[in-house]
Amino acid sequence: MANILVVDDDTTILTLIENVLMKSGHFVKKIDNPEQVMFENLHYFDLIILDIMMPNVNGFELCSRIRAQVDAPILFLTAKTEEADIIKGLGLGADDYIKKPFGVHELRARVEAHIRREQREKIHTVHLGNIRFFMSSKECFILEHKLPLTKSEYEISEYLALHHGQVFSKEQIFESVFGFDKESNVSVIVEHIKNIRAKFIEYKEEPIKTVWGIGYKWE
Repeated sequence: MANILVVDDDTTILTLIENVLMKSGHFVKKIDNPEQVMFENLHYFDLIILDIMMPNVNGFELCSRIRAQVDAPILFLTAKTEEADIIKGLGLGADDYIKKPFGVHELRARVEAHIRREQREKIHTVHLGNIRFFMSSKECFILEHKLPLTKSEYEISEYLALHHGQVFSKEQIFESVFGFDKESNVSVIVEHIKNIRAKFIEYKEEPIKTVWGIGYKWE
């Protein structure tokens, strides 16, 4: 069972999400006014779902404030599927997004996948040139510099690094990192990798290569 916070000004959506996730055994806290989010209680939640288009405080602003305080996975609910909006949301620390209207099975699968990912235990350290992964703390360093990777960016980087030299399609990366493949939106992998590359390039490292027509690999 996980404790899940859902923030959406549409009470119909809130009730739908609550009914779906409660049937999976989760506790759901619903908030229809983003200004009522109690930031001092965020550590209580294992996963957070945010609508983007809300009055007064939109999902982007709320995500930025939440990510500054907790590490729990953040999923966006959005009818906005433009690339710029997706990149912005992921850059603020969101892990994934679900397009409206969404199916019950997709919602359940995405939530369960992110919860499973949080429960995985990492105990090893991996060194690849100047890059080091500390899997217990989910941190990546280039020499003495810690990269400001989001949780999803770290997981994708770690997965490719652990299998360096192998080529993986977007679908394979999505399934391996997020834990499911049905009704998935693999475009999120493309945006995550763009953000990852930008952060590595700041330190003159470009470990992730595109293999055109196939996917990506860590060299």
